[in-house]
Amino acid sequence: MEPIEIGLWVSGGLLIMVVLGMRVAFAAGLSGMIGLIWIFWAKKDYGLDDFGWALTVATKTAGQVPHSKVSAQELSLIPTFILIGYLAYYAGLTKALFEAAKKWVGWLPGGLAVSTVFATAGFAAVSGASVATAAVFARIAIPEMLKIGYDKRFAAGVVAAGGTLASLIPPSAILVIYAIIVEQDVGKLLLAGFIPGVVSALIYGALIVGLALTIKGFGPPVRGFTWGERLRALPPALPIVFVVVAIIFFVYNPFGGDAWGTPTEGGAIGAFVVFLVAVYRGMRWTQLRDALMETAKLAVMIFTIIWGVLVYVRFLGFADLPGAFSDWITSLTMSPMLILICILLAYAVLGMFMDAIGMLLLTLPVVYPAVMALNGGEFVSAADSTFGMSGPMCAIWFGILVVKMAEFCLITPPIGLNCFVVAGVRPDLSVQDVFKGVTPFFIADAVTIAVLVAMPQIVLWLPSQI
Repeated sequence: MEPIEIGLWVSGGLLIMVVLGMRVAFAAGLSGMIGLIWIFWAKKDYGLDDFGWALTVATKTAGQVPHSKVSAQELSLIPTFILIGYLAYYAGLTKALFEAAKKWVGWLPGGLAVSTVFATAGFAAVSGASVATAAVFARIAIPEMLKIGYDKRFAAGVVAAGGTLASLIPPSAILVIYAIIVEQDVGKLLLAGFIPGVVSALIYGALIVGLALTIKGFGPPVRGFTWGERLRALPPALPIVFVVVAIIFFVYNPFGGDAWGTPTEGGAIGAFVVFLVAVYRGMRWTQLRDALMETAKLAVMIFTIIWGVLVYVRFLGFADLPGAFSDWITSLTMSPMLILICILLAYAVLGMFMDAIGMLLLTLPVVYPAVMALNGGEFVSAADSTFGMSGPMCAIWFGILVVKMAEFCLITPPIGLNCFVVAGVRPDLSVQDVFKGVTPFFIADAVTIAVLVAMPQIVLWLPSQI
């Protein structure tokens, strides 16, 4: 059997295991090991005496992968970004953000829900984890919305959808993972996510206002705040602005010249600044311990997925499946833009059965080379490319599109992780309630993706300034 045929059979088995409920990390690692053994054994024509040799070689090949890849310096960004978010929560910055947003935009139709979206966007600027954002605001925002008469399902949907903004707005753990997989500049990718994240938040807000205007009693506005109360609500939320500015200045140096440090160092500085703010605000030892433990749990989960998937990716390389897929994609007579849209739709379907990080790790080694080939190659100039942008810029644009699709997957049934998190935090809500509540936000996400596909400059303007 040819290596490509083995690759197809093993990949099909992986999808079956994931659909049946096996964790992506274990399904990918097991599939990778089986595939490597199969390929090496096939080279010896399936001799019984050679199976032990194939097992030994496959084990050594797979064993080299986790340490060589996960020891990359860029991956140290992930735990620091997650830690920033948990420290900000225990420092009371999330509550301050929500109160400030409520006082400034609560007067809008559906104002409390809009405030929740904007507050989650602000918190996303110091938290790299969507799950953490959803968990935090499920405790803060849902009781406030229920108190003034919001439908509990929609209130939960607002929080679950708002939490996804942490995937795009820097610092973002998923963007860091994408950058490492495709070997692109982490700093530029993080910067590229800022404007699309803001656009996504604005579209969420516009959707909520539109629903409140068309459905009677949908989301009553919150009025009665004086200008003095609004101004007094700003200082408690300013530390988040300070942290974001500090990271940006350190990593990107807006004054020109070389950057003052790497994104990894910028993440560490951000975590230290938030830690000082938390200590100043009276964070107790038990809260610090909880923040560290939650950070460790989430970081270990992410790294475990990476380890398992990297074994599978090594198998894909031996099977030459990425190259075969790229050749097939470029041989199609369809419009490249139509092919790109089909790829994005395929991500939407995959997201119904896989978590966001696992989905990206499993598919990018195959899909990314195909998209680069569609554009004319990884090193093509903007003048000669299919999508009108250079190879590195196309990689950034595609990365933002894929991560936005990963956001979409965080709220799609039956696997939508943010929905499970919100239901877990709120015992009065079932997972089905949350999935019903996020349904309107599918439309908003579709509009956002259409805008980013049609107007790549929204994604590329900021990174092109570096």
